[in-house]
Amino acid sequence: MLCLPFATDALLGRGWVRIADFALLYIMLALGLNIVVGYAGLLDLGYIAFFAVGAYNYALLSSPQFGLHWPVWVILPLGALLACGFGVLLGAPTLRLRGDYLAIVTLGFGEIIRIFLNNLNTPVNITNGPQGVSMIDPIAPGGFSFGATHELFGFSLPSVHLYFYLFLAFTGLVIFVSRRLEHSRIGRAWMAIREDEVAAQSMGINTRNVKLLAFAMGATFGGLSGGLFAGFQGFVSPESFGLLESVMILCMVVLGGMGNIAGVVLGGLLLALLPEAFRHGAGPLQQALFGHILIDPESLRMLLFGVALIVIMLVRPAGLWPSGKRRRELEDEGAATGGGA
Repeated sequence: MLCLPFATDALLGRGWVRIADFALLYIMLALGLNIVVGYAGLLDLGYIAFFAVGAYNYALLSSPQFGLHWPVWVILPLGALLACGFGVLLGAPTLRLRGDYLAIVTLGFGEIIRIFLNNLNTPVNITNGPQGVSMIDPIAPGGFSFGATHELFGFSLPSVHLYFYLFLAFTGLVIFVSRRLEHSRIGRAWMAIREDEVAAQSMGINTRNVKLLAFAMGATFGGLSGGLFAGFQGFVSPESFGLLESVMILCMVVLGGMGNIAGVVLGGLLLALLPEAFRHGAGPLQQALFGHILIDPESLRMLLFGVALIVIMLVRPAGLWPSGKRRRELEDEGAATGGGA
């Protein structure tokens, strides 16, 4: 992983290093959603809202929008804490909802946040509306700017390489916390609720508090990754936080393997890299086969991406790398309905 930016830069170009940076951000988001969906079994279609909260928190406190340029070691924890509060606000009124009803409410919450950000430019301009917030300060702890090229140990490290290592460190931290939560008393309570909420409640688990904690912890990771995204991108707008992004993150969790950290990381990598691979390969492939481009590469990219998702879910319905417990649950459900393993 330490050599990956240099190898990618040499073989594929610096643009792919930037894509790898975004892949790490998506992995952090998917790991946060995995707590809500994979561990607690709560279907959340508005998870991108917490990403937006963290991103706009960083943007407003570290840009000329309000003339504030707070240090990053204050903004990132504040964004995570703010997103955690929004997670509790979302979880509190949805505690009695399950399945499709919970998905609809969380979908509405995500759209409310996006539309709110899009229209919060009158009568007082706070978010700059659909134009977004630009000229955001890069992440620069202690005066070391990740937005500039630095010489370290005889190596020239451009900005995209530095951000890769920063995001890799935060991804490792999120994986560590997720792993500890999974094997804790709280993690076992989440999985008990996922398997059978009534049985879990009858065994003495406070399902209300445990579900709220799942929303709060998942939102915290979303807010943290949102702040990193704003510092890396230097610009945020409501268009970056639409429903498609929430669906994409959910696909990463489901496709990789719900409840399994390694599977979620694999799903995040595939779904972050596959669309870009199709984008770069669709045009040259048509040119080689037909001598000219028949279908616009952007449209063909999404078509190929959708076909790949369908094929993978047909072949591996439990995900590419499911957890052993989740795989056994699906096999038991199939046997109970007469469908086999």
